[in-house]
Amino acid sequence: MREFDSGRVLMENGRRVREFDLTASTTLLKLNEAVTFKAWAVNGRVPGPTLRAQAGERLRVRFRNEDSTSHSLHFHGIHPAAMDGIRPVRRGGSTVYEFDAEPFGLFPYHCHVAPVTRHVSKGLYGLLIVDPPSPRPAADEMVLVMGGYDLKGAGRNDLYAFNGRPNLYRDQPIAISQGQRIRLYLLNMVEWDGPLTFHLHANLFELFRGGYSTRADEITDVITMGMAERHILEFSYRDPGHYMFHPHQDQIAERGCMGQFRVEARGR
Repeated sequence: MREFDSGRVLMENGRRVREFDLTASTTLLKLNEAVTFKAWAVNGRVPGPTLRAQAGERLRVRFRNEDSTSHSLHFHGIHPAAMDGIRPVRRGGSTVYEFDAEPFGLFPYHCHVAPVTRHVSKGLYGLLIVDPPSPRPAADEMVLVMGGYDLKGAGRNDLYAFNGRPNLYRDQPIAISQGQRIRLYLLNMVEWDGPLTFHLHANLFELFRGGYSTRADEITDVITMGMAERHILEFSYRDPGHYMFHPHQDQIAERGCMGQFRVEARGR
């Protein structure tokens, strides 16, 4: 949630190059006490690492496939056709994706090997954050990625989650401070379902659509998001207490996509 992978920074011909190492493999995820899911994961986790770079840098992603099934990585954003990540990388193979970090904003990455729906729903996805040239104001920053699990291979989700594990933040509320500005990087990667909403209880948030601006587009308490849509939400809580967040599709929230913020009083 608060982990960001900034890779390694090199200088080549006077330019900053940021390198990342990403590996696809089969990983067993314990979703709850009764269910273990055989996922296809990036670096052993679902979602994959949240990559972070600065606008204008050159990005170099070294991708290796250690799974028995062909995979690839497709990054949303602007890049040459050769870097589009639609060519399968076979078992034991590797490739390098290299492109400029532009524009600033939020960009999902995911496997693009057919059937793409299956590869994504099995867990091969993550988020790239490209920060603007002038930093955003200081905030407590965190990432929430909505995902679903098709446990029976039936083309429909049985469980849902924020950041990979159903009900993780319902059972372990996210601690934040009273009055602290929160910057939430939010991504919807739920396959098999239509657009979802995200609702914040007892509060409003400033919405930065796609993260492409440093000025808020609107203020609201609920936002509708299609598959792979992403936004930055900024807010703070005036009063201490526990506050829920979830999609307003209640059947999805009740099957694991539910969380809480635990707002702690100043001075604690």
